[in-house]
Amino acid sequence: MLSERQKMILWAVIDDYILSAEPVGSRTVSKKEGIHFSAATVRNVMADLEEMGFLEQPHTSAGRVPSQKGYRFYVDHLLKPYMWSKKDLMALHDYYVTRMDHVEQAIKHTNSILSQLTNYMTFILGPKISESKLKHLQIVPLNDRTAVSILVTDTGHVYQQHITVPEGVSLSEIERLTNFLRFRLTGSPISKLKQIVVKELADELQRHVDHFEKLTDLLDQILQAQPDERLYTSGTTKILEQPEFRDVDKMKSLLDFLENDDEIISLLQTSSEGVQVRIGYENHLEAVRDCSIISASYMINGEPVGTIGVLGPTRMDYGRVIGIIQLLAKDFSRRLDSFFENGD
Repeated sequence: MLSERQKMILWAVIDDYILSAEPVGSRTVSKKEGIHFSAATVRNVMADLEEMGFLEQPHTSAGRVPSQKGYRFYVDHLLKPYMWSKKDLMALHDYYVTRMDHVEQAIKHTNSILSQLTNYMTFILGPKISESKLKHLQIVPLNDRTAVSILVTDTGHVYQQHITVPEGVSLSEIERLTNFLRFRLTGSPISKLKQIVVKELADELQRHVDHFEKLTDLLDQILQAQPDERLYTSGTTKILEQPEFRDVDKMKSLLDFLENDDEIISLLQTSSEGVQVRIGYENHLEAVRDCSIISASYMINGEPVGTIGVLGPTRMDYGRVIGIIQLLAKDFSRRLDSFFENGD
């Protein structure tokens, strides 16, 4: 366990490095407010912290930088409550007063304001479609041969696609089919809709609609497998502006990662509640070994259904980002609950 002096100096080094992105020397630390030790004393303590693995010394500099072990200790033991700035409060005021009429708009706006507040790349991972249930089904004819099917899940996902209407099928038949499916399938798991229709409803459908054989193709289009995840990102270029990624190889590796939604999703999935902080090598992909991810679950009806979070360098302002994510995750959950209470 670190002594109080070691904790104070480790905090001072990390706090300065987060702001400057430059190795921190003992003289700089000794001049910080609240540090009442001489530069020589600070230098000795920093040497001890380096030997213990909390600091590192780049070979080109006499100053020290935090190690990932140092950041981990800082996050777990040294963070102070985040004090909101006037600029942050003004941005949050804009967030609260902005009208959001549907779930996807709320997701995009929340993502955007999170990126604006943190100045890092942000993401919202939507609910798993496979774990959702059908809340609403609608088929909107566009003309005699095309229509749009709209599926709405109980976790806020809206999926729509253009479908081809079989020749000879009337609009009234489509309406009867829609009413039947809506009545019988609402509340059923999205992943089992097709199975239910084929195994349980086929005979009943034949009695309720004309041209059943022609409508089977329409059903296939409506009930085809839906994407399992929805990933929304904002501020992707912000992380590339950080000094850590001036290295071409690091930048290329990170860019390749950011272009692969499946890899991002695999990294962000979590069943844990509350704020999660993964630093550097705690992330299992090589491309983000110089990054930290701070994330939190958001809820619908008290159940965690998706993830909201930030991707930045290990030299990120952890206290600030954690404070912002805690607030936005709670408010985003309240907004989603309000949408579903109002039937949106």
